[in-house]
Amino acid sequence: MGDKGFASTRAARGRLVAVGAVALLLAGCGGGSDAEAAALDKGQVASVLPDAKAVPGWRNYMKPEAQKPVPEYPPPVCVARTKEQRETACAPVTSWGTAAFVRKADATTLNFWTLAYKDEKAADAAYDVLIKWYGGDRVGQNAEKVEIGSPGAEREANRAAVGTMAGPATIAQVRVGTTVLGISTGTTGKAVVPDKDVKAFAAMFAERAQQAQSGEKPSAALPGS
Repeated sequence: MGDKGFASTRAARGRLVAVGAVALLLAGCGGGSDAEAAALDKGQVASVLPDAKAVPGWRNYMKPEAQKPVPEYPPPVCVARTKEQRETACAPVTSWGTAAFVRKADATTLNFWTLAYKDEKAADAAYDVLIKWYGGDRVGQNAEKVEIGSPGAEREANRAAVGTMAGPATIAQVRVGTTVLGISTGTTGKAVVPDKDVKAFAAMFAERAQQAQSGEKPSAALPGS
């Protein structure tokens, strides 16, 4: 699934606006404990997604937005290999949202998505399905693991030298309580988003999800904001 820039994924009452790249190839601060995890509503899912203030140095080209899933159109960021797996990972989604950024200097994109579930059991089962799609070499051939520390309850990140944007790309997935979080980067250039940056994205995003599930307003942000 090498990140293709993750264009807009907006569904409006039965109408799904094209996802462009997130057909995504169609392809630790995790803070707190899972005991505090709560199901998030649509507004909370939107609040978990980073805004421009939380990601300094990146220009927001798709503002954080969340929505309820439309039965006929599963969230485009929820992708699985089989119908049965889609039933496990996508059908139970209660709300989902996306946000996207770009770094103009080198045409690098940074994308975040959140899938919310009614409880941790559903989120855990969904994570196991989704990582079979987003994990391993889905980001591109000969992908290698990226060390991102220990955000959330489960996590994995991989990088490939050539993604669908023709340059280096990464995909990370993290489960925090009742949510499954996704992060991807991609570029048409040659600049690699460093491991430390991918780690920072994952830690910040996981902390925002934990804050929301603990009843707080998400405030975690990258240094410099």
